[in-house]
Amino acid sequence: MKNRNPRKAGSQTAAPAVSRSYWWAYLLGLFLAVLVAFEVYGSTLRAPFLFDDLYLPFTDPNYVERGFRHWVQGLRPLLMATYWLNFQVSGQDPFSYHVWNVLLHLVAAAMAWLIVRNLLERAGEKGWRLETLAAFAGAIFLLHPLQTESVAYVASRSESLSVALAYASLAAFLYGREEEIGWRRTLLVLALFAAAVMSKEHTAVMPAAILLADIFWKRHSLKESLSRNWRLFGPMAIAGCIGLAAVWRVLAASASAGFGLKELPWHHYFFTQCRAIWVYIRMFFLPYGQNIDHDFPISRSLLDHGAWLGLLGLIGLTALAWLSRKRFPLASSGVLLFLLLIAPTSSVAPIADPLVERRTYLPMIGLLLVVCEAARHLPLSRGPLTAGAALITIVLALLTASRNRVWSDPITLWADAAAKAPHKVRPRHQLAYAYYAAGQCERAVEEYERAARLAPPEHSLLVNWALACDCAERYDAALERLQQALSLKKSAHVYSLIGMIKAKQGRYAEAWQELEHAIRLDPGFAMSYVYRGNLRAIGGDLKAAMDDYRRALSLDPELPAARQALLQIEQRMRTGAPTP
Repeated sequence: MKNRNPRKAGSQTAAPAVSRSYWWAYLLGLFLAVLVAFEVYGSTLRAPFLFDDLYLPFTDPNYVERGFRHWVQGLRPLLMATYWLNFQVSGQDPFSYHVWNVLLHLVAAAMAWLIVRNLLERAGEKGWRLETLAAFAGAIFLLHPLQTESVAYVASRSESLSVALAYASLAAFLYGREEEIGWRRTLLVLALFAAAVMSKEHTAVMPAAILLADIFWKRHSLKESLSRNWRLFGPMAIAGCIGLAAVWRVLAASASAGFGLKELPWHHYFFTQCRAIWVYIRMFFLPYGQNIDHDFPISRSLLDHGAWLGLLGLIGLTALAWLSRKRFPLASSGVLLFLLLIAPTSSVAPIADPLVERRTYLPMIGLLLVVCEAARHLPLSRGPLTAGAALITIVLALLTASRNRVWSDPITLWADAAAKAPHKVRPRHQLAYAYYAAGQCERAVEEYERAARLAPPEHSLLVNWALACDCAERYDAALERLQQALSLKKSAHVYSLIGMIKAKQGRYAEAWQELEHAIRLDPGFAMSYVYRGNLRAIGGDLKAAMDDYRRALSLDPELPAARQALLQIEQRMRTGAPTP
């Protein structure tokens, strides 16, 4: 008598393999993927570093002389190792960093294709439909405009690198043919998972995703899954707890995330995310309204901004996914996987920015499964289905290319953000700084004035506003802004800037007093000595000026202003040039 139990027979647990008859198509697809990806993201390959990029080690001159160990000693050592490698290749030239981002995105897309292809075959698809739908899913992941922030933004490499590794760990698990996972595959899955967590902590959720896949697609109960694959889930549970502890550590130390955010308690964040998740879903299916800095209001209660509707919708979506798991297995598992993978950033752990597009990068695999479920039930033959998939892919590629052109320049990026969030200060502040960095000082002053009208200006905005006024030679306005900044916080930086500007006005005695005040307040602030050295050089005391410049360099060995001023003084002393 034949064994009719599918679990015992192994018909539900055998992992599909990649068909050898399609290898030529896979190679062609890979070639086209690389070509199209670099074409679509080509406008950002020469884009400068911006926003959070400017706080990473590769933009800090002090890291030039520091070794590999110093780069990787933080919470994301693998991510920082990739930055270190880029720094060895091109220093502070952004080109290689952007190229690496595109290559990592290609790897993540390949892993998404492998996962979707495996699950399509488990759902019963085969032949041309299997290959067409899997390729379509991979193309969406590669070319969707929602991915722009994760690829065009160097600081978001944490997304593409960690997700490529996390997806690889899930793929390594799914393609195992054995009923009970062996030690060799266990070590592979664990190594990939550990590497993902060392790139970004949100991938600590992957053990739950792999367990969900085991229960859902291998038809194991929770107890059976844990007992059969104890080799994997035991160590993964421990590693997952370590990863969650790392997340907790990051949240505890962060000024922009964590349960210590007084202005954003966890329940307010949860109510807000009940709405934000639906915005992410809408932007996936209808990709419009993208912004680097969304102005998304906080829900202080379930009744605020319709949060209760979002929560009710999520509960209904989860229930529908569970009830339809037999009839629509891909869509059902996709919904559950999406909600699970978005939970680390969009549930109860508060983050100052409630809506950020790069948070869709990890959970997008779930939405791809929903798309494949819908497509596989369309009554279309090979030609129309392939043509429809190709048309959608082309539209997405065009939208992504257009979005990348916005990301190619800080001014266009922040002008777009300010136009879409006209009542938010930060986009206007960043646009003003972009104008200042580009030497368009009057435009920068105008934007700072607009930002100040939106809300009472903070200390950092006032200081940057003063620098723009100084650049535009509006010295009295610059001093006024700096005095406002001092009323909010006393700092050597501000006092030294006041001294610098008063020296430009020829008010040397007053400038000296301001610089002496800055040095008394903080003897370790290097620029105070540079400005004082400049005053001494103006007065003809070149030796004392050199002492100040050297003091500045002893505090900050790579300070360009001190190095340049010291070289100029040494040249004047050698040539005997008169004091200006």
